[in-house]
Amino acid sequence: MTKYAFFLGCIAPLRYPGIEKSTRVVAEKLGIELVDLKDASCCPAPGVIRAFSKKTWIAAAARNLALAEKEGLDILTICNGCYGSLFDAAHELSENKDLLAETNKILSKIGLEYKGTTKVRHFAEVLYKDVGIESIKSKITKTLEYKTAAFYGCHFLKPSKIKQLDDPENPHILDDLIEATGAKSMPRKQKILCCGAGGGLRAGFPANAMKLTQANLENIKESGAKYIIDVCPFCHLQFDVGQKEIGYEFPVLHLSQLLGIAMGMTAEELGLSSHISPVVL
Repeated sequence: MTKYAFFLGCIAPLRYPGIEKSTRVVAEKLGIELVDLKDASCCPAPGVIRAFSKKTWIAAAARNLALAEKEGLDILTICNGCYGSLFDAAHELSENKDLLAETNKILSKIGLEYKGTTKVRHFAEVLYKDVGIESIKSKITKTLEYKTAAFYGCHFLKPSKIKQLDDPENPHILDDLIEATGAKSMPRKQKILCCGAGGGLRAGFPANAMKLTQANLENIKESGAKYIIDVCPFCHLQFDVGQKEIGYEFPVLHLSQLLGIAMGMTAEELGLSSHISPVVL
């Protein structure tokens, strides 16, 4: 069984505990052991903290990386923002020895050191690259007939030159994972448009954030999709809460919840009661 340090982030445990629960159950069914990363902090949010102080951002991220490294584990995230922040920090520290040394001076004050060995993986990446579509299909007990909109978000694929996961303009990883359940991923315009929440936009400029959200929802409606499937709790929050303000009511599911449904989990186990926009199985 492959083992990872499970990085929860902030949104999932605080707002959508069902995402955490479904990830744990699905991971176990697929032979992945998730170990709680004790004393982990916010990743921290790349679009906010890094914009004010890169030194603070990289030290906080390096602390999380060092905690996983201390346990001899790589990190697995379920959030695009956490993935983006931790992956970028690990990459910068591996490419810049002076930055690593400077960061370790800060970490030494709290008894930690980061040697640069921790890899950062996204849940969807691990499922696609390591577990494989056929292995996922073998665990499906309930074939789904949903018409879905695959929502990639901003930080899963980019920066594409260093992540090299998929075509950043026309990706297929999430679509393939969705269709492993029997569901159909509907083609649509502007497939990789931002949800509107990232970079502090939701908090600082909510009207502009909602313009992006509405553009996505209009494209999703036009595609014929009936469900939104995401791989990021922050995108999940923006669609689940934001769409109510402009008259939409698409059921929103994290990829782990979609897989959980297809593997026989109940609405209670999936934590669907915490969703603002109702999901009926």
